[in-house]
Amino acid sequence: MTLDAYLYTSPGGRPENQDRADFRLEGDRGLFVLADGLGGHQDGAAAAERTVEALLTPWDQDWSDSGRQDEDPLAGLLRDSILEANRRLLEDRQNGSHGRSTALTLAVDGPWVAWAHVGDSRLYRLSGGGIAHATQDHSVTYKKYLAGEIGRRDLNFDEDRASLLRVVGDEARCLPQTGGAPAAAGDAFLLCSDGLWGYLYDEEILVDFLKADSPRDWAELLLLRALPRLTADTDNLTLLTVFLT
Repeated sequence: MTLDAYLYTSPGGRPENQDRADFRLEGDRGLFVLADGLGGHQDGAAAAERTVEALLTPWDQDWSDSGRQDEDPLAGLLRDSILEANRRLLEDRQNGSHGRSTALTLAVDGPWVAWAHVGDSRLYRLSGGGIAHATQDHSVTYKKYLAGEIGRRDLNFDEDRASLLRVVGDEARCLPQTGGAPAAAGDAFLLCSDGLWGYLYDEEILVDFLKADSPRDWAELLLLRALPRLTADTDNLTLLTVFLT
């Protein structure tokens, strides 16, 4: 199995892009990370940058014990990288920064994938002709959805969607959530900030994936849908598409 990925980011309608994303690839091993900065222009961008730097640290660590469903050390590494990002942002706050961030990280290690996140940057998993939310938004809106107060299609438009319950850069509210699953050739993943997913339905993401021959094709199809829907004050938008072949 081999991996391929494509990254796109844009400031949208804002004067500065506070999203950051990056990835590492080698054979059937990959690490993909995304952060959406919060807390004012310079502070938000710096927080996202610092978060991505910390999320990339597992790349040089030992993954040899990963891939066991009864115990997932790889997900643990990803969780620890988010906690390290939180430590760095808390340290920055002592020096006057107000920056906070979301954090989303995905690791592929051959036939096993693991992920961890804090906030509302999303990971979608596409497998077997279907689409699933691998992550749950840490927001007031998603809590309302889980309680049955709103439907899934309301998640993108609810007035409370920007009210985050977990963030990186907060001593009490950086609580990473992790997951893991077997993976196979033909699977794909989409990492994206709310500036993108807020303008797309799950069914559209799936249809465009089924039409695409590469991660870049998929990203371009998604952008063709989303960009005409953006408004003058649209948030930064970032997407990272990953194919397992």
